[in-house]
Amino acid sequence: MYDVIIVGAGAAGLTAAIYTCRKKLRTAIISIDVGGQTNLTSHIENYPGTGPMHGMELMQRFQNEAIGFGAELIMGKVNKVDKTEKGFKIGLANGEEYECKALILAYGKVPRSLGIEGEEKFMGRGVTTCVTCDAPLYKNREAVVIGGGNSAVEGALELATIARKVYLVHRRGTFRADEITVEKLKENKNIELVLNSVVAKIVGGKNVESVEVENIATKEKKFFKVDGVFIEIGYVVDTSFVQHLVKVNERKEIIVDERGNTSCPGIFAAGDITPVPYKQTVIAAGDGSKAALECYRWLTGGKGAVLDWS
Repeated sequence: MYDVIIVGAGAAGLTAAIYTCRKKLRTAIISIDVGGQTNLTSHIENYPGTGPMHGMELMQRFQNEAIGFGAELIMGKVNKVDKTEKGFKIGLANGEEYECKALILAYGKVPRSLGIEGEEKFMGRGVTTCVTCDAPLYKNREAVVIGGGNSAVEGALELATIARKVYLVHRRGTFRADEITVEKLKENKNIELVLNSVVAKIVGGKNVESVEVENIATKEKKFFKVDGVFIEIGYVVDTSFVQHLVKVNERKEIIVDERGNTSCPGIFAAGDITPVPYKQTVIAAGDGSKAALECYRWLTGGKGAVLDWS
């Protein structure tokens, strides 16, 4: 039983963890990645006190602080939240379950799902949504990148400098990515283009071992032996697993008050998953700290002081 579980390990979630751990709350962070969308920013210049740096470097600092203060990081995809007598039960796609007294939702926009067999099962065990984050794990190994936009094409090019072989699977015959980037892609001998095709199934034992790829036109199916699957098909807001507990707006964002309280006592939300304007890393971090302090105040029966300076 954790005091608080934080879903999401971006700026909001990691900041929340720093604050809850400093309040001596037993804290777990559950996420499919670390850093969230800030990882996609190659040059951040507007985060105060840091100077220009890659988004991944900034998020690594956040992670180091959260873990340093005692947060436990659990890699996985949350697909179920239930209210219990003692708090909440959190279910993961891989079948694991965790319990907590309070819950902070801070997972922002999430990678768009393929909805295929094996995707959720192997999330964090060979299936990933961020080439920039996880490419180093596939040195001299084989992997597949799925998508046809800039993130997929650039990801395949980046991965090709590390992996032994990269398959780029795209459901169309042309790409949405910038033409100059596509030209680099076509010239790279380490990348095999698998066009007009979709990944139909991800197969493995404990980890990913292969993918089944189907040609859209001919329906021909092939298996590619790979160690990793990188899904790069964009981001969406997904509150489907908590909509029975909290109120959401027409955009499916979780409605909160000025302190991060949702409509369900004990559940708090922060960052891009809420209607907060100006989706910025610094704003998400501030939201995370507010939600964490309000969570602590709730867990202590309102004893945590709310200090306002005029």
